[in-house]
Amino acid sequence: MQKKLIIFIPSIEGGGVEKNLFIISNYLKDKIKNISVITISNKFKNRFSSKIKLISPKANYWNSIGRGKKIFIALFFLFLEILKNRNVLVFSFQGNVFCTLLCKLLGIKVIIRSNSAPDGWIQNKLKYIVFRFVFGSADKIIVNSLDFKKKFKKKFKIQVECIYNPLNKIEIIKKSKIRSKIKFDKKKLNLINIGRYTEQKDQITILKALNRIKKKLKFNLLLVGRGHEKENLEKYVYENNLSKKVQFIDYLVNPYNLIKSSDVLILSSLYEGLPNVLLEAQALKKFIISSNCPTGPKEILLNGKAGFLFKMGDYLRLSNQILYYSKNKKISSKKIIVGYKNLNRFDYDQNLKKYLKVINSLI
Repeated sequence: MQKKLIIFIPSIEGGGVEKNLFIISNYLKDKIKNISVITISNKFKNRFSSKIKLISPKANYWNSIGRGKKIFIALFFLFLEILKNRNVLVFSFQGNVFCTLLCKLLGIKVIIRSNSAPDGWIQNKLKYIVFRFVFGSADKIIVNSLDFKKKFKKKFKIQVECIYNPLNKIEIIKKSKIRSKIKFDKKKLNLINIGRYTEQKDQITILKALNRIKKKLKFNLLLVGRGHEKENLEKYVYENNLSKKVQFIDYLVNPYNLIKSSDVLILSSLYEGLPNVLLEAQALKKFIISSNCPTGPKEILLNGKAGFLFKMGDYLRLSNQILYYSKNKKISSKKIIVGYKNLNRFDYDQNLKKYLKVINSLI
């Protein structure tokens, strides 16, 4: 009898990890008979196919609690599901250490999808030892960039499999044609950043760069997202007289028209896995300036051949790159074509089939 597949994602927050979660889950629905998703965030339930069983609390109250609490509640749900049926395979997207520990204690096979470079979540030796031991016990680990794979092998001495994020260019282009209410001033350089307002995404570096050149360049910046750092970012904008140049937009399910209408997409993260937003910008033939953070941007931008890279936090370099692009658009735009022509690596069907192959090898 084929095993039941349980996808473990305690907190769905609407970022790149979740985009891949929806794509992968809905692809698997026609390939595997019995699929469940365990999550404490039920507000995104409509994004899953009706063929997928959603295991989550019914009350909306649980959507507002922190990720840490959601992980432990989701573990309890997972424990109950395993007690009901031990013929299961668990695919963990989040809370990987705790999920793997529970599965191994109960003798259940588990696949981990690690979403961001270890540089971001290994800060001390104890964490390193715990992560190495637990991750080493997983039946399969999937990462989403080759650089990520190298870092995993170097840091943990663990072999992992790289599967690129499946990119649906047709869907992105289609959704980009849905008009937004936000107006763009074509006489100015229109910049956009999409991501959670957190320390990891480091949007303050973008604001510092623009503050440095605000008298040299006419620009508009859209910051699209939500998160606990928003207040600090708004404070910086106000104190530096950037309010007329910077606009905060709440999280959008479909940000593609905004990307399409912008001139440059900027990513300022301190660490990533493989940032979807760069792939989406390339699909829409937009110029990209990105931090050279671990991991993903350098790989996507072909070491600078498909866009500009700057050292994390280096707002001076970023400001100079923005100015250079504004004065040399035709020359710089050649990099857009290079990026677009190399998107085949992230082919939608090809990479989804790789996920299915890994699952079938254990199910």
